[in-house]
Amino acid sequence: MRIALALLAAALGYLLFWPVPVAPIAYDPPAAPGFTGDFAENNALDAAALIHLPDGELGPEDIAQTPDGAIYTTSLSGNLYRIDGDEPVLADRLGGRPLGLKAGPDGALYIADSFRGILRWSGPGTLETVADSVDGAPIIYANQIDVARDGTIYFSNSSDRFDPETMGGTKPTSILTIWEQSDSGYVARIHPDGTAEKIAEGFVYTNGIALSPDEDFLLINETGRARVHQLWLKGERAGRQEVFLDNLPGYPDNLEAQGGGTYWLAFASPRVPSEKLMPYPFLRKVIWRLGPMVRPAPIHRGMLVQFDGQGKILRSLQDPAGRLGVTTGGKVMDGQLYVMTLDSPFFARMPLQP
Repeated sequence: MRIALALLAAALGYLLFWPVPVAPIAYDPPAAPGFTGDFAENNALDAAALIHLPDGELGPEDIAQTPDGAIYTTSLSGNLYRIDGDEPVLADRLGGRPLGLKAGPDGALYIADSFRGILRWSGPGTLETVADSVDGAPIIYANQIDVARDGTIYFSNSSDRFDPETMGGTKPTSILTIWEQSDSGYVARIHPDGTAEKIAEGFVYTNGIALSPDEDFLLINETGRARVHQLWLKGERAGRQEVFLDNLPGYPDNLEAQGGGTYWLAFASPRVPSEKLMPYPFLRKVIWRLGPMVRPAPIHRGMLVQFDGQGKILRSLQDPAGRLGVTTGGKVMDGQLYVMTLDSPFFARMPLQP
């Protein structure tokens, strides 16, 4: 009996008091709208063909096309691939964990690397660091990137609390940040002269960003609150930030400007049932102590939406069966929609007009 009581006391002590890396903040989210209306369920992504990376590589997170027409993606291990037909070809070994990709006006490929900051690549062996700090603090989780016509670089930093390298990869960090609800994400820009500055702060896991056609505003995905913000960059409203899309049915990942004033947004996961625990910080600590089997995790259910500059949903393409895994982004290039994934060994592609 004494042994049983001692074990029970030890178990309770562990559940109630054992140190954990998260410091949850109370948050009462709105009820998820579900897959209705503009987001009504469909199977449109069933038509997409799977294009595998070589040698079992994983994680083609983002995609970009340079001015010469070449299309590139990267892998979890840090390889850069050029997409030629159905067979991605190794273009370079970058190392790190490249996430966001964007071609600049100089023809180079700009990379948001979650381990190393903002990088520039113009051919094999040319990788260089553009910025690894902002305001004297290291960039510890660069995620997505966009480049203006004058060469100004905009990028998101998902968290200033959890380093993906020390936390064992990007997925644990995203789960930690969203479960905690800490608003440590920000957006920054790097001017052509190399100076860097934060331009918006206070996001719960900042993710995809995209410039408007006139570059007068920037759209910003806040994954942990299932919404998109609009940050004005020019004119009388410069510096003003407002919610652009709110209470989405899933957690927004990458954001890509398509041209013609429209954008593609990917959902990494539908909203999870454990959101009901968000108002209870102490209970969230207890659940974290129970281990990975009961902690929240993304639900495999692919979804992309296309919307315009007023926030009107134009198209919704879905994969309810989760064949694609965690979808991270999409963009139409040369008449083909590319659908990117977080940790699958492939991306998907299907014919689609912009």
